[in-house]
Amino acid sequence: MHERNARRRRRISCRSPTSLTFKANIMKKLLFQLDTDLHPAVFDAVVAYDGGADHVIGHGAVTPETAAPLVEGAIFTRAPKDKKNTALFVGGSDLATGEALLQAIRSLFFLDFRVSVMLDSNGCNTTAAAAVAKLATSGAIAGKRAVVLAGSGPVGQRAAVMLAKEGANVALTSRQMSRAQAACQAMKERYDVNLEPIAAADNDARGKAIESAQIVFATGMAGAQLLNTHHWQDNSSIELMADANTTPPLGIEGTDMMDRGKNRNGKIMWGAIGFGALKLKLQRACIGKLFESNDQILDAEEIFAIAKTMA
Repeated sequence: MHERNARRRRRISCRSPTSLTFKANIMKKLLFQLDTDLHPAVFDAVVAYDGGADHVIGHGAVTPETAAPLVEGAIFTRAPKDKKNTALFVGGSDLATGEALLQAIRSLFFLDFRVSVMLDSNGCNTTAAAAVAKLATSGAIAGKRAVVLAGSGPVGQRAAVMLAKEGANVALTSRQMSRAQAACQAMKERYDVNLEPIAAADNDARGKAIESAQIVFATGMAGAQLLNTHHWQDNSSIELMADANTTPPLGIEGTDMMDRGKNRNGKIMWGAIGFGALKLKLQRACIGKLFESNDQILDAEEIFAIAKTMA
């Protein structure tokens, strides 16, 4: 009995107060997913965990008007040296609302009461950045004419900006001229780039829009075919192509979502899965970067810069 008690005392003594305190003080990396849709995207949550977040806490239907309590809870709770372990991710399907939410979040920051934030509504920044970065590995972009098909959507707008920042002369199409013009104006105001709006209501109109293009990027909604094979196959002007669609029929007929810089009729083609591997790596890398400091804002420019180092 005496020996058994002695062994028990030795085991307890091994649990020093120092080791217990160390375990209690390990700072968890918390990512708060502020989604403008009713339900936070499962895709973004999975990638966030893979990117290094210890816990992902999702909030749906977040608006610029309702964000303040969530943001204040993030910026006031940890000491300055520990704030880098809290971060915010703005997602959802509506880019305009996401941008307004990001602005509302930033307006609540002051002095060192801030945390890092990433905007990727509808995957717009990471998808566009991965695709344009891969296109840039396949040929020159500067000085070329680029046409972004169905470019008034989130991915299309961001892709148009990134191509323009790389020196391309960029046009974007939409079925309605008013939507194309609105998208071009919004990107002009936000990024100071000049984009050309084009109304293209059907495949033939889009085929005409790309006649003199060297770069074509299809960014339409899932299952929407934007070009038929004959619209691009014999076009000697086109050098580089990409398609963000993974749902049949693909945006560009005659291509494959698995294309990874494949030569098709003299054009270098990137399919959605082809550049999708980089998109996932990029999103994970950006999540990890959020926890390096508490003063980062990752939007189109910052995410594209990271993509170019990874492509």
